[in-house]
Amino acid sequence: MKRSPKDSEDSARQITRRSLVVGGLFTGTGAVLAARMRYLQVERADDFRLLAEENRINIRLLPPARGLIFDRRGVLLAGNEQNYRITLVREDAGDVDAVLEALTRIVNLDLGRLERAREEIYRRPPFVPVTIADRLSWEELSAVAVNAPALPGVDPDFGLSRVYPMGADFAHVVGYVGTVSDWYLQNTGDTDPVLQIPDFQVGRYNVEARLEADLRGRAGTRRVEVNAGGRVMRELDRDDATPGSDVQLTIDAGLQNYVEARLAGESAGVVVIDVQTGEIVAMASAPTFDPNLFVRGISNAEWAGLNEDPYRPLANKSAQGLYPPGSTYKMIVALAALEGGHIGADETVTCGGYTELGNRRFHCWRRGGHGRMNLIDSLAQSCDVYYYELAQRVGIEAISAMAVRLGCGTRHDLPLSGITTGLAPTMAWKRENRGEDWLVGDTLNAAIGQGFVLTSPLQLAVMTARLATGRDIQPSLVKSINGVDQVPDTAPDLGFDPAHLALIHRGMYEVSNDRRGTAYGSRVDDDAFAIAGKTGTSQVRNITAAERAAGVISNADLPWERRDHALFVGFAPYDNPRYAVSVLVEHGGGGSAAAAPIGRDVLLRAQVGDVPPLDLYPVSQRREIEQMHNNMPLLPQPPVPTGRNVPSSRA
Repeated sequence: MKRSPKDSEDSARQITRRSLVVGGLFTGTGAVLAARMRYLQVERADDFRLLAEENRINIRLLPPARGLIFDRRGVLLAGNEQNYRITLVREDAGDVDAVLEALTRIVNLDLGRLERAREEIYRRPPFVPVTIADRLSWEELSAVAVNAPALPGVDPDFGLSRVYPMGADFAHVVGYVGTVSDWYLQNTGDTDPVLQIPDFQVGRYNVEARLEADLRGRAGTRRVEVNAGGRVMRELDRDDATPGSDVQLTIDAGLQNYVEARLAGESAGVVVIDVQTGEIVAMASAPTFDPNLFVRGISNAEWAGLNEDPYRPLANKSAQGLYPPGSTYKMIVALAALEGGHIGADETVTCGGYTELGNRRFHCWRRGGHGRMNLIDSLAQSCDVYYYELAQRVGIEAISAMAVRLGCGTRHDLPLSGITTGLAPTMAWKRENRGEDWLVGDTLNAAIGQGFVLTSPLQLAVMTARLATGRDIQPSLVKSINGVDQVPDTAPDLGFDPAHLALIHRGMYEVSNDRRGTAYGSRVDDDAFAIAGKTGTSQVRNITAAERAAGVISNADLPWERRDHALFVGFAPYDNPRYAVSVLVEHGGGGSAAAAPIGRDVLLRAQVGDVPPLDLYPVSQRREIEQMHNNMPLLPQPPVPTGRNVPSSRA
């Protein structure tokens, strides 16, 4: 059938359109291919020429700068310093032994460290860099860099290493870091790739460990080109690491330094709390140690010395230590009796030197007794018999409940390692843990802070802060993280009768300010700084009836480890409490002689903000105090740092 001219024209137009579409597609595809070929052949020509010469691209992690740690005023407590080092990648080195031998001809390497590095090289995956030497001088690093063509797989590098400018003062608060070990990887479940970076440091103790997630930061990456010998040819691109968060603690570096210096020669713990906020402004444990030793690599001799010291410098006595609180526990018993209606302010108990229970005598520390005692007198003179009587009226359950209410027998949530819970024993506790029934004699022992009762200096400081304010003070150690405030809100009222608290306060005031008070020798000669306190002495040995009949052996005549622990708690100023302190001196003897003077000096330093002036001390003590302060190894106040990572807030 013959097609009409019109049909022929329509068919021709359709063919033309199809040709144009197909041609356009081919043209576009050709243009894309041409552009890609130009990019590959012209713009990436150098890249592919080097790759053709057996170069390759490596992705390398960039370690983040660890967050800095400051005190409440911005004084640097934990910083970072430059560290020049040499690393080696086994798969790039080829003959590892030959490379190491060549390296020893360029840099003087410790043979022991070199052998440990050799073992780690073969233990790690072949692509993981291993540190051969660190803390090199610039000259040593430069010598390695110049000889890099003859050292395949060797990379002269630099990084940051932790440093603690305040030395031993903050070891038991800030803690320290260490390199990532196999134990750490196996026991923490931490899979962050940054841990594969040679000698990467992680927190091992206290704030450094507990705030690891905040302080670590995030690793960056860089893409580098290396030749067949493993030498870096150039850096192709980089994604910088994100620094860790800066942390500001509540601790005052000046006060902390004073406390550590004041404890020189003792085995002791001290905690100071701002009772208005709950902030811990000092937490010291003596003796202490230099955390820089653990960062740089502690020697076997240094490690043995720390472990074998009977004063246990590695232990944080303030937060980890457990001790019978002695007579510092008497405020708990007194408040439980008052709140329970078991005794009135003016009611008296006669102390004849002991209380009889069955065929056993429970003695007062004063052999001849104290005579008639009311509550205020009993605190001031620390009469044991008074509290034996109160304990029988109140019972252990109410005493222990009051102890927990005041912060004992509970674990306080702070970023520290190994915080102890302590023990405020109950009848159920003894049945479950000792398989025995509770006895009345157990209650009498608990009444004077002996027997099963155990507390830490941290708990006693919290107890004192709550007694001073009547509020549920929660201790805090971190002031801010990257400028964001971390201090808890105002503490709620504990609901105590103000009249009962006033009686406790007055009794504690008499301890330090009445001539018969057990801490009168550690009084302050200015009412504006007056202290309300309580001494305590806790036995670490049993006194037999025969020894008591012949005369109790003086602490001074006993070996150090058999002497009583000395304690003191207090707050100041008496009229408007600002600071609370607890002091524990291991085997210090009596609380009046060993712990109270330390507590007095520390509270004065906290209130004054500097070394206390002599006119705050009794005239008869001023010369001795002056000599003591002159001999104390006090550090000058470090300057507040400037630049990156300075906290935005100041206290």
